[in-house]
Amino acid sequence: MTGPLTTTSYALPLVEVCITRFDLACLPETGVVFDRLLALRPAQVVVDLADCRYIDAAAIGLLLDVHRRLACADGVLVVRNPNHRIQRILHHARLDQVLSIAVGASPASRGAQVPEGELRPVEPALVALGRARVEHAGQCRP
Repeated sequence: MTGPLTTTSYALPLVEVCITRFDLACLPETGVVFDRLLALRPAQVVVDLADCRYIDAAAIGLLLDVHRRLACADGVLVVRNPNHRIQRILHHARLDQVLSIAVGASPASRGAQVPEGELRPVEPALVALGRARVEHAGQCRP
């Protein structure tokens, strides 16, 4: 005998976060951003690192925590466009075996304007659109 089928209900199919600084100094602020976007129950979170030059162990820990939280809700975390240095760090930490890592151009990494209505800053009204974009530049103290 099987129990009732349960399905995961997502508020947003995709949330994209562009991070330019990802280290211990920014971790509290970045953690708050991830907490807020995970509260939106996204099916997929894309962390775009195209403009990020460095990642440290604290940031890797945060990525793993976000991955775990998403996996518990049947969501997916994708790390997109890490530079060669960050790719090497992720490889040595064996995160490339745990996380989905995508290398390729995106509108944000090419500096192109995102089409109106496609991806925007997260606001409650955008939940109905089904897509959101979070710009997080890591404005924090050194």
